[in-house]
Amino acid sequence: MSNDAAPTVGAAPADAALVERYLEHVRVERRLAARTVTLYSLDLAKLAEFAAAAGMGLLAVQPAHVRRWVAQMHAGGRSGRGIALVLSGWRGFYAWLGREGRVAANPVQDVRAPRQPRPLPKALGVDDAVRLADFHADGEASDPWLEARDAALVELLYGSGLRVGEVVGLDAVASDAALRAGRGWVDLPAAEVQVQGKGGKRRSVPLGQAALAALAQWLAVRGQCPQAARAQGALFIGRHGTRLSAQSIWQRLRRRSLQAGLATPVHPHMLRHSFASHLLQSSGDLRAVQELLGHASIGTTQVYTRLDFQHLAKAYDAAHPRAHRKKD
Repeated sequence: MSNDAAPTVGAAPADAALVERYLEHVRVERRLAARTVTLYSLDLAKLAEFAAAAGMGLLAVQPAHVRRWVAQMHAGGRSGRGIALVLSGWRGFYAWLGREGRVAANPVQDVRAPRQPRPLPKALGVDDAVRLADFHADGEASDPWLEARDAALVELLYGSGLRVGEVVGLDAVASDAALRAGRGWVDLPAAEVQVQGKGGKRRSVPLGQAALAALAQWLAVRGQCPQAARAQGALFIGRHGTRLSAQSIWQRLRRRSLQAGLATPVHPHMLRHSFASHLLQSSGDLRAVQELLGHASIGTTQVYTRLDFQHLAKAYDAAHPRAHRKKD
């Protein structure tokens, strides 16, 4: 056994010998990296510790024991991902014992780690979102074309909650070509945008007054680009007349958010999350938010209720007289 491996503390000599043989197997026959072997040894030392505390040898471990130990690790603060890695190490050990004829079944085979909670989407506070939407770049005052385009981008992303891919796929007006190509378009007279979403599903999303004004201003100057004819109807174009890419939108939005003085660089999906969160805070209508976002399942939209609770919790902490303990 290498010096990097952890000793199987508390293990009976026979169990320690089994672990030694297994680690030698993965090191020599499977040629795993030294770091991986060290991690395996640590996982098996933990297994031996649990087994010793339960008064049993490693060969006597049953699925019920493994589930109990998983619960103990989880209660001790270990993440679901960390437990999954430990279980993977244990599962490999018992699979090897099975091939060696030492156990009849793998006690870890059907045991799974606790599911990790879905991370909350990152959303801007209302003040920061409005600050970004109201921002006008002083350094680009001499380039009204670029300023009008980027302002319209922000208003559309935050005001309608579109995905960046949906924005990229928008045309300036409806056309047979757009329909055949599965693209969306803006309809200013109707104050809505027709979106081609995930899975080819179409939906209509209303445009607010700020977005309407920004889009009208952009469309008034869009044709001033000498190569605009190359855009083939694209709503948002670059200086070379080609349809603006998702990467370009990410870069422009990041730059604009930093210019606006926001502490965190903003990306397009953050504005989509902000749209959903702020709309839910104001309306409480989860079904309406689902329709506007184009989610197939209400479960996908429900993550924003957790953001809404965070907003309420912060308001409580800041304002309620019982939220703070009295100072001595």
